[in-house]
Order: sequence, then C-alpha cells, then structure tokens
Amino acid sequence: PEFAQELRQYGHIYMYRFCPKLYPIDQYPCRTRQAASIMLMIMNNLDPAVAQFPQELVTYGGNGQVFSNWAQFCLVMHYLSEMTEEQTLVMYSGHPVGLFPSLPSSPRAIITNGMVIPNYSSRNQYEKMFALGVSMYGQMTAGSYCYIGPQGIVHGTLVDEAPLRKRFEQGWLMEVTSSLEHCIKRIRETKSSKTPLSVGYHGNIVDLWGPPVDLGSDQTSLHNPYNGGYYPVQLSFCQANQLMSTDSNRFPNHGQESLRRHIKAINKLSDAGMFFWDYGNAFLLEAQESAEVEKAGGGATEFRYPSYVQHIMGDIFSLGFGPFRWVCTSGDPKDLATTDDIAATILEEIGANVTDHIRQQYNDNIRWIREAGKHKMVVGSQARILYSDQKGRVCIALAINQAIADGRVSAPVVISRDHHDVSGTDSPFRETSNVYDGSAFCADMAVQNFVGDAFRGATWVALHNGGGVGWGEVINGGFGLLLDGSVEASKRARLVLNWDVSNGVARRCWSGNSKAYETIQHTMEENGQLRVTMPFPVQDECVLDRALQG
Repeated sequence: PEFAQELRQYGHIYMYRFCPKLYPIDQYPCRTRQAASIMLMIMNNLDPAVAQFPQELVTYGGNGQVFSNWAQFCLVMHYLSEMTEEQTLVMYSGHPVGLFPSLPSSPRAIITNGMVIPNYSSRNQYEKMFALGVSMYGQMTAGSYCYIGPQGIVHGTLVDEAPLRKRFEQGWLMEVTSSLEHCIKRIRETKSSKTPLSVGYHGNIVDLWGPPVDLGSDQTSLHNPYNGGYYPVQLSFCQANQLMSTDSNRFPNHGQESLRRHIKAINKLSDAGMFFWDYGNAFLLEAQESAEVEKAGGGATEFRYPSYVQHIMGDIFSLGFGPFRWVCTSGDPKDLATTDDIAATILEEIGANVTDHIRQQYNDNIRWIREAGKHKMVVGSQARILYSDQKGRVCIALAINQAIADGRVSAPVVISRDHHDVSGTDSPFRETSNVYDGSAFCADMAVQNFVGDAFRGATWVALHNGGGVGWGEVINGGFGLLLDGSVEASKRARLVLNWDVSNGVARRCWSGNSKAYETIQHTMEENGQLRVTMPFPVQDECVLDRALQG
C-alpha cells in the first residue's frame, strides 16, 4: 500500500523505506578498492550538501537521478560490497541486472540510462516509462555517479527557496533577496560603482528581465518544463505545484504563456543592446513553439541567439580543453591541497611552451587552481575541477598517481570529467551545435567514446539518453577511473585520457573546424601510433555546383 500511495502522490515509486543514512568512506565493506570508489561516488551524488532532491535520488537538473528508487540503491551497494576484480556490475537505467564474470582489465560497472528505441524517445514516452520504473533520466553526471556539486556547475534557475538558501550558505551567492525592487536596485548600484556582486533573487526570473543589462543568459531546466523544471510566472510556486499534481494537462498551457512573456522580455532587452546567449538547456528549443526565436536563413541548430557552445565553447572543445575533475577518496582537505599544487605545477610547466592561441586557456586555469582552495568551494567529497587539454589531463593524472605511490597523497583518487566535454556528448543544440557538416544530429562520437573508454581501462563507464537539453535531444557518456598508485593505473589513465579527448577533436576536425585540425595534427606529431583521417580544404568552391549541374 505504501508504494501504491507513492505512485498516486508522486507519479513514481521511490521506495522511501530503503532510504539510508550517509556512511563515511571507511565503513564501506568491499573486496576491491575499485568497487569502494564507485560506492563513494554514489554517496557523494546523494549527499544532501550536493544533491538537489536527495530523498528522490535527484542529484541536479530537477530530475537527474542516480537511481530510480531506493531498493535499487540497496541492491547496488550490496553487489559492490561483494564484487571481485573478475566481475562487472551491469546497470539498466538504475536497475542492477547483476554481477557478470569479466576480466580484471574490464570496467567494474557498465551503466546505461534512458537507452530507448529512437522512434519512442519522446517526452510522453519518457513519462510513461519512468512511471513504470523501466527507464530513467540520468542527466549527465547524476546517473554516472560523477557529479561533484556546484563547483562543477551551479545548477538550475529555480523558484524554490530551499536550494537558493543552500547555495547562499555554501558561499556561492553574496546576497539573497525576495524583493524585486531591492534586487534591481542592487544591480544598478553595483553596476554604477563597478563593484562585484552575486545576488540570488527568490522569485520568478521572468519578472526580473526588466532592467537594462549588458550580458544575459538563462539556465531554467526547460528540458523538464512541465514537471518542475519551469514555473510559469503567472502562478505562485505553490499554485504551480498543485496544478502539476491535480491537473497536469492544463499546466503546459500556462508554461507556454509564460515562455511567450519570457522571450518577449529578452527580445526587448536584446533590441536595446543586451547580448543574450542560450545556455543549451532547451530554452530556445522550447521557446520556438511559443515565440519568434528563429534565425533568418539559419541552419537546423541555429536560433536568433547563439548557443554558448556556438559562440565560445565549441572552439575551446576543438582545442581539446574541457572539464577534467578528480575526487580525493580520503576526504582529507590536505590531499586536495596537494593535488591542487600538483595540477598547477603541471599546467605551469606545460603552459610555458604552448602556442599563443592556447596560452590564455592555460593562464586562466593556472589562476583558477592556484586560488581554488581559498574560495572554499568544496561540498560533499574533496573534489576539484579545471579545464585542461589532452596533454594536461594525462600529465596531471600520472603525477597524482605517482604522488599516491609515494605517499604524498594518502589514499586513491578518482579521476573523471563532466559529460559536457570534447568527446562525451552528441547534442545538436549544445555540445555539437557548432558542427556544421550535417552530422550534428548523429551520435557516433558519444557512443564510440563510451565503448573506447571501457576497453582502455576505465573503472566504470556510462552512456545516457538525455542530459542538459533533454530526453531524446542528446546522447552523452562519461567515465570514472581509480588512481591507486600502481603502474597499471598509470597505463589505464594514459590510454583512457588520450582517447577520451582525441576522439572528439578528430570528429570536430573532420567537420571542418580549423582549430581542431591544428590540434589533432599536433597530437599526431607527438604520438606516432595515432593516425587520424584528415580532411582536405576545397580549393574550388564551385566544384560541387558544377558536378550537380552535370
């Protein structure tokens, strides 16, 4: 009866009776440290200081889950506690299929989330499959157990006061206010005095799009517009929650009405001189059904406003830079400080001999990592993130592994990355929105990345449908790799990290990106075993027209 009540009340069975307390890492029973590292990362994703809705196993993004219910959590932790280095845990959308015999070199866990036959990968089908408990939305690093809290991404534009207060208490906001007038006043004051300020407004973001600003974006969770990701401006928080629960068929009409007002305000500010870009959260994708956001003469992935990947991040990805991260499994801040120093030293050594067009990337990240500790950004486990290219990632991982072997770092370290990276994600409205050769809607890169990481030595790998832009709009994957100070760990790190970057740079090179061409060419010169099919520039732009006319 209690499960039936959960289904009636929440539209899904969470099995709350199995919800555990959080355990310190030294209490995890295990037969292999690889399994213990997975348990640690799962618990980090569910830590109340990290997760958005931990009771519902939602890590971030409104509905990005680690598991579908707490019984799955219990089974997974049980399997991991018994696993040997000749077994692999197989996960189907939160459901642990079981432990299967494998090799010591194999991943200890293979995770897939939301893998659906393409013709059935619609929002309506997702709602049905999620209610049945047969599929799950893992976002990006929620379902792959690799989220590290707001240091990776300060997620979501919300109207719920609880997460707003949590981020304020953690130091991510300098001020919080529920007064629209006061918020606008503070914006104008600090803009006039050129004083840095981060202010969190407890209210609806649509109301806030009024005062003139220079730069604007939107991070509303519009991949999930009708189940808590977007709250219509004409309804209060409580009214919206009640309507979603009691009359879900009416709710989308309110959402579309709010979106029309939302985009109208942005268009007005843009016409007055504001530069607006899409975060890649399905804002413009969803708004195109409600308002004029099309780009005249634009391609299938282009709107009136650019995606930030099209405008900035695409070329950074093409240089091989992306969000590399690690977690110190000891939980000791001293270990994190040591790894920070290792990473900064490595970047300084490499950065002294790089070309001008990537020197700024190195300088920015050296400054970031040198100052990271004093800003106290850690929540949950002792973790760090920085943007690094292929050479930097490999060298940092090898140096950290050596520090573990030498005893300078007291316990193993998990290395990973966001799925929002060079190779991990095929997403035509975000990560691959600047791929213009017609392949933006293809998902070979992300699938190949998942497979390649698996057989090159990752401790676990994950492949997801959905994430960021939404269900049916993206395929993305990630990995976790345990550094334990062994020679084997160094070998695995070198293979995984080189592939994990070069795969995406090669794809972007073939699509015609000149920065990716230069990057992969240089990488081949440094690695004689790497051979990539390179494109040739078209010397005569009329050759295709003549061929078609002939």
